[in-house]
Formats: sequence, structure tokens, C-alpha cells
Amino acid sequence: MSGLSEPQRGPSDDPSHLEPPLPPQTKRSSPKPPQPSTTGPIPEDEAFSQETGDGRRQTEQFPDSIEAEEGPEEEDEFLAEGWDGSSKASTSVTSSIYAHTYENGRRYHSYRYGRYPIPNDDQEQNREDMKHAMMMELTDGKPYLSPIGPNPQKIIDIGTGTGIWAIEMGDLFPGAEILGLDLSPIQPQWVPPNVRFMIDDVEDEWANGSDWDFVHLRGMALVLRDLQKAVDQIYQHLKPGGWIEFQESHGEPRCDDGTMDPETDVMKKFWALCVEAMAKFGMNLNMPAVVGNFLERAGFVNITCVKKKTPVGTWPKDKTMRLIGLYVKEAALQSLSALGKAFANLGMDAVEREVFSAKVREAVMDGKVHRYYYFYFWFAQKPYDNKEGDGGGGDS
Repeated sequence: MSGLSEPQRGPSDDPSHLEPPLPPQTKRSSPKPPQPSTTGPIPEDEAFSQETGDGRRQTEQFPDSIEAEEGPEEEDEFLAEGWDGSSKASTSVTSSIYAHTYENGRRYHSYRYGRYPIPNDDQEQNREDMKHAMMMELTDGKPYLSPIGPNPQKIIDIGTGTGIWAIEMGDLFPGAEILGLDLSPIQPQWVPPNVRFMIDDVEDEWANGSDWDFVHLRGMALVLRDLQKAVDQIYQHLKPGGWIEFQESHGEPRCDDGTMDPETDVMKKFWALCVEAMAKFGMNLNMPAVVGNFLERAGFVNITCVKKKTPVGTWPKDKTMRLIGLYVKEAALQSLSALGKAFANLGMDAVEREVFSAKVREAVMDGKVHRYYYFYFWFAQKPYDNKEGDGGGGDS
């Protein structure tokens, strides 16, 4: 992410601390950037535009390198417990759409069938909850990095999945209204009384009210077919001063110490096939690196990116990084069967898919190769002067 000078940072600029909302912004003087590309690979140095207008900032926060453990990997050192899943109070989920369809032995949602080629069955739900646990380790237990203040009143979780994030936010903010949206009705039956779930497609016209204090999306930048439309709609329905946050994993394997050959690595080939397969469903897996451009075009200010390295496997020396790597490795292994439908769309038959999956499993389990992914946290604020940012419009 080049071209941006590092700002002078004090305690209030550190996104690892929750801070009160920033003061009203002055008028932005920089022109609106061109429409970002939504197809093809995105070079990392284009991850954010160079121009720095008023009320904007960016932070990069990740280790320069991850130190590898010299001894053998020992996964049984971990008691892989999730974060506190207990809930202070419960009530029944309100939803009437509980239809599913089955394909290749895996279950998919029926609502907008074909829109999203990943299953919604128990195996996939466990994988999603494991990724949530990984993220909580990555952030030292913080479910968000945006400085939303101590008393948000309306929070919406777009692409809520199993609802685990929304439920935790309901417990953290018992006085807030929490709404989780998803295509699949897979959320639990008992949730905090201030949490509710709806089956909805965020790429339709917005039908979820206005004056939201905080909008959260995880793993959504790479699956939304029209990211700009979604960001624009969110902008329109946020309160002035409200925050949006994307939490996005970029699954391209990287390596800093030369143990991975980028020309022959099986995981690199696996990534390339994933990009090709998901593109046939209108999805760009490289989107996590460029979310900031879409936020800027919509009119957001105080655009901040926190980029962290997540190891694939338990090869790091640091114990927390090893636990993160264990979660990432297990999620990668479980994704192989989840991607069966997408790979079949490339013309790979069942035998080809199984043979290739075996090679990927072997590569993932090889602790001598020190791969990692990037994980991006993008967050930004709607200006208090809601006349700003006509790409996103004002409140409706």
C-alpha cells in the first residue's frame, strides 16, 4: 500500500483502542476517485489511492515478518476454545424462511439459490465459527476496530452467517438494537432479546431502515457482485458520524522466507482456481485489498486500513500466532469440500476434484512451508455534514 505518508499518531489514532467518535469533518477538497475495477487481479500497491483529502487517515499495522518455530509443530498444545459464547438473555429468532436444497451431499440455502455457491450446513457453520474465533485471537478479543463509542443504538451485521458476531454485540451493548442479515436461515433459535435476524439480500434495494450507528460486514467484499452499490446504500442509511467496517481475509498465499516457491506451490494453484471459479458467480476474491476505494467513492471519511498477517499452519514461534495458524489451516482444509460446487463449474469432475484436493491437503499440512494470508480491517465514517459525498447521497 504505497504512496501514503504515515500520519503522526497519538493514542487517539491507534485503532486497537476504542475511542469516541471523531469531531465533525470539514469539507473534503479532493475529487471523487474513479470507479474501482471489479474484475481481475488487483496489485497490492493499488490497495488504496494516493490522494489524501481532509478527514482521512490510514494505518498499517502488521508484523514485518512472522518468526518460525525451529522445532516440530505441536498442535495438541492448544485447547481450541472459542470466545465466550454464553449469552445473558435469550428470545426466539423471528424468521419464516427455513427452506434448503442439497447438491453433491452438501446443503445450500434455497433463498436466491445459485447466488452464493458455498454450503450452509453444519460443517460450513462450524468453519465460519472457527474463522470468528481466529479473528478474535487476531484482534485480542475485539469484535470490531471502529471507534464507535460506548453507546451505539443501532447496529447491523450484513452477512451475519451463524449470527455469532451479532450475538456477541448484543451482549456487549444490551441497550442497542442489533440486526443480522443473511441469505441463509441458519442462526440459532435463542439469542439476546435485543438481537433479531432477517433473511435478506443486501444487493437488493435497501429495506432495513435508517439511522444506523454501525454497519459491520465480514467476508462480504469478495462475494458482493456490486460492492459499490452496497457501500452506497449503507452510506445513505448510516447516521451522520456513523461507522462502517469490513473484515476481510485475502486468501492468496504469501511467504517471506523463501520456503514457498510461488511458481510451483500447490496452494498458489489452488488460489488461482478459486479466483477463476468464483468469478463465474460474479465474485472477485481480490476485493479485500481495495475496499478503501469504494468507501472513498461513496463519500466516507477517516478511512482506515489495518492489515495483519495470518499464518497457514502452526509453524510460527509465537503461541498466539500458532493458534491463529491452526484455525486458518483447519478452515482451509474444510473449504475443500465446500468449494466442490464452484470447482465443478470449472468442468472438473469428481475424480479430478478429489485428486487435486488431496494435493492441497498435503500442502496445507506441510509445516516446512511458511505461508500466510493477509487479513484486512477497513473502517470509515460518514461525515457529520451529510451533504458531503454525493456518490452515497444523504440520509433518507
